[in-house]
Amino acid sequence: MARHRPLPIDPLAEAKRQWVAHGWTDAADGMAVVISVMRAQQLLLARVDATLKPFGLSFARYEVLRLLAFSRSRRLPLSSVVARLQVHATSVTSTADRLVRDGLVVREPHPHDGRAAMLALTDAGRDLVERATHALNDAVFAEPGLSPEDAADLVAIVARLRRDAGDFADPRPLPDPL
Repeated sequence: MARHRPLPIDPLAEAKRQWVAHGWTDAADGMAVVISVMRAQQLLLARVDATLKPFGLSFARYEVLRLLAFSRSRRLPLSSVVARLQVHATSVTSTADRLVRDGLVVREPHPHDGRAAMLALTDAGRDLVERATHALNDAVFAEPGLSPEDAADLVAIVARLRRDAGDFADPRPLPDPL
């Protein structure tokens, strides 16, 4: 995403003003929430994409590699990858196909289910995801653009939104807060 000069006004504040002026006052705050989160996602994803580009990775490919690297055996059933990444199975299958083509992941038969497939991280995939993770930590995650207090507040607020939308249930006992 190309950097350009800051606008003289906040377009979202103007959109909210217009919402109110057009009589949509009850929806103005919600519109501002949704558009704010969507714009923040664009800004953060641009930073992530720029960091991953030299590694030849999209964020989707990175997520699959990182998930496999986190697993004890560096392999997971395809269905577990789908569930943990919370994306459609077709998207994970397409991403896995590209990772297999590039020698970063291999498909293996599931040891107990003949219809299921396992994804296993190769040594090349492990090396690449470790290097990409170091780059992301340095360029994006260590300094996300918010103070530590604002970052904690934002994560907590978004976690409540996600929980209330059915993304996850509060486990008992509760883990340490994010």
